[in-house]
Amino acid sequence: MREVLTAACLWFALCPRFVSGQSAPPPGAPAQMIITLGHYYGHQPPVLKQDDLVVTEQGEPLMITNLIPLRGDRAGLELFILVDNCSSCEVGSKFDELRRFIESQPLSTAIGVAYIQDGVLRVIEKPTQDRERAVKALNAPTGSKPSNPFCALTDLINGWERGSARRAVLMISNGIDPTATEDRQNPYAEAAIQAAQRAGVTVYVIYHPSADYVSTDPSQLYLGQVHLAHVASETGGEAYLLSFGPLPSLGPFLADIADHFANQYLLEFLVRPADTDALQDVTVKGKIRGIDLMAPSKARVLERGERNW
Repeated sequence: MREVLTAACLWFALCPRFVSGQSAPPPGAPAQMIITLGHYYGHQPPVLKQDDLVVTEQGEPLMITNLIPLRGDRAGLELFILVDNCSSCEVGSKFDELRRFIESQPLSTAIGVAYIQDGVLRVIEKPTQDRERAVKALNAPTGSKPSNPFCALTDLINGWERGSARRAVLMISNGIDPTATEDRQNPYAEAAIQAAQRAGVTVYVIYHPSADYVSTDPSQLYLGQVHLAHVASETGGEAYLLSFGPLPSLGPFLADIADHFANQYLLEFLVRPADTDALQDVTVKGKIRGIDLMAPSKARVLERGERNW
């Protein structure tokens, strides 16, 4: 009898631990990212729900805590148009298309204009809802020698004050870094990627060459495109390029970018706590057939006490 009572006492002593363990919130650090319903088949894009997504970290599924469509009262967007001054080939009509793109954006979008001049960032107009001011700040590039454009992109992101709206960059450049070599990653492009991922900034890229692209070493042109595409992909954006020459028109690609902005979500989930880095490698996939989800390769882990925008 004494042994039975002892066993019963031990069971009741341990039981609260099991109960509390079952009711305790799952361990993990809160993280978030902007995801985009990039391409879909059908007349109307589907409205995503949490159950439509799977988020994994090293193959292990993570708990999704929220999925917020960025529309209506959450549609706020700050968009910087960043133009590389060396991208000066046949720009006249294309910048007319860019001006029309600015004028067609919804009032929930604030647009800023900045330039890369000899590798240095020049902010002409901070994000504003005044379309006339944004259009007036936009001028076709006059041409200059190629210089690393990714340091200026990093400077733009790091100097951009975080507000209550999502943020994106439309970068127009040939991507050429004269110091880049084929046998290694471009550290400046990698720094820009990390800055964008930490700040939650999505980068879209339109490749546009300088006027002397025909006489430029093709390997430099190729590397520039590779680095541009890498920056866009790793931040959840997209790169638009067809060849080493200028695009025949920016219109279709600007329309595609506008469609992306109309189909973005704030995804919140829990990742395994990390001791050293505020960025965690994650993979986001959709369960719905016929859709293409775009997401950064790393998620930003929120700091203690930080509120989601």
